[in-house]
Amino acid sequence: MSDASFAPEYAKLSEHAEILAGPSFASNAFTDKPDDVPLVKGENIQQGYVDWTIAKRWPSQDADNYKRYLLVPGDVVVAMDRPWVSAGLKWAYIKRNDPPALLVQRVARLRGKSALDQGFLRCLISSQYFSGYIQPIVTGVNVPHISGKQIGDFKIPVLPLATQQKIAAILSTYDDLIANNQRRITLLERMAEDIYREWFVRLRFPGHEQVKVEKGVPQGWIQRRFGEFCVLKRGYDLPDSAIEPGPYPVIASTSIKAHHKFFKTLPPVITTGRSGSLGDVLYVNAKAWPLNTALYVKDLCGNSPFLIFYTLKSMGLENFNAGAGVPSLNRNHLNGISMVVPPPAIQTAFDAKLSPIFKLKERLEKQAELLKATRDALLPRLISGKLAVDGLDIKPVP
Repeated sequence: MSDASFAPEYAKLSEHAEILAGPSFASNAFTDKPDDVPLVKGENIQQGYVDWTIAKRWPSQDADNYKRYLLVPGDVVVAMDRPWVSAGLKWAYIKRNDPPALLVQRVARLRGKSALDQGFLRCLISSQYFSGYIQPIVTGVNVPHISGKQIGDFKIPVLPLATQQKIAAILSTYDDLIANNQRRITLLERMAEDIYREWFVRLRFPGHEQVKVEKGVPQGWIQRRFGEFCVLKRGYDLPDSAIEPGPYPVIASTSIKAHHKFFKTLPPVITTGRSGSLGDVLYVNAKAWPLNTALYVKDLCGNSPFLIFYTLKSMGLENFNAGAGVPSLNRNHLNGISMVVPPPAIQTAFDAKLSPIFKLKERLEKQAELLKATRDALLPRLISGKLAVDGLDIKPVP
């Protein structure tokens, strides 16, 4: 491959692609019938794929009225509300074996025009280029969001169509592997959450048949206030100018924002949004720096970190708002809530059950990060021509 490179011209995405947001569908008409048409909403857009298992559906007899919003294989979709979560940007593309589906309000559909290959467009949207562009411009306090115009203002390289197709063919392999990893991660997350609900919501923990339950409380479980179950503390200040690259995650209210050369807490680090975005709870098994927009669990009070994590996730923390303009978590209210805490033996068994699930999840996440890093390192070299593709016999992605 040649080391010769050039500086391509750049243009706004809106000049080379159609950007369409879906209409509003009345939720009271949603169905769960398998023969009806699935809807692509922000909630079922994952990293690189659509999760059809949680998709709402629209009556098939009414689908013809929304032909303009029908999604076809190759279409790229981006969530416009809460576009960034702990796993990354919420984007996906429609695959050949995906069912016919309809685009919903606050989701953008991207289709390349004649001079923009759809596969190359997918590579750009999945790249760090686009993520790095989107993250700083997400606005909104209650519901972080981006607009169609902001998506359209993203600058893309203008390359010959044949070059775009070859780059897409090279990078699509990485995207497929990353999406497969993310599917497995999602399944593991659901498995762990199902175990939590089975044990501590439905009270079907191991040996529950032999335990007496009085007034909904199993014998041996202890009444505690939430503030005695764990201690939440506000995160630390860290100006953007002080964020320097390093090995330790910097945790904001909804996601890992960056990495830093210093850390404040030892693993595991459990955080939730303190202000701006409430209800998002993260579990990070690494030394980390929680920001002041988050609360972190300073003291586990002898309890299982997994139990604390899922308890926080299930509490509906967005309902503990003490702020007026900017939502803020009311810790005093939260700490005073009465709850029952399972005995140490059950918590130890729960840790033993979830530990291998989380270890596999972490391994898959590291694999995905390595794949993303390799893909993102390749993309600029392919665009600039440092890695030339013109002489390669590569078939376009179908």
